[in-house]
Amino acid sequence: MQKSLIANLYTLVRISVRVLAVMMVFVIIMGVVDVGWTIYQKLTTPPLFILTIADMLATFGAFIAVLIAIEILVNITAYLRNDVIQVKVVIATALMAIARKVIILDFDEVEATYVFAIGVVVVAMGLAYWMVHQVPYAKEKPEKVEAETGENIDL
Repeated sequence: MQKSLIANLYTLVRISVRVLAVMMVFVIIMGVVDVGWTIYQKLTTPPLFILTIADMLATFGAFIAVLIAIEILVNITAYLRNDVIQVKVVIATALMAIARKVIILDFDEVEATYVFAIGVVVVAMGLAYWMVHQVPYAKEKPEKVEAETGENIDL
């Protein structure tokens, strides 16, 4: 009985993840429409066909938000394929999200401590991304370590 309960719960989770994937595709489509609408509005307001720096930053933020949604969809589909949350993709998504925050940050309206905290998060996420990408490389080229017994052991 316990196995059938767990199997049913697992099936329910997989169905839920599929529903999330469909909803994320809808969010991506609406995000693309929003980016297009934003660009249209910015180009049709005086001065015509000119984007200011503020307009471009807002547009970049919208673009990156759509890219983040696409990365989340990649996370969802990777989970559906492998039943595993891929840490590399999650960290890359988080790095993209913090990069979006940095791009749209208005330095005139935030305190120095906030900027410092964002910098710490950027460095931490960059290090995490670098470390996760080093792990497969370390497995491909194992180092030999000589144990106390004098034997070479692969790490």
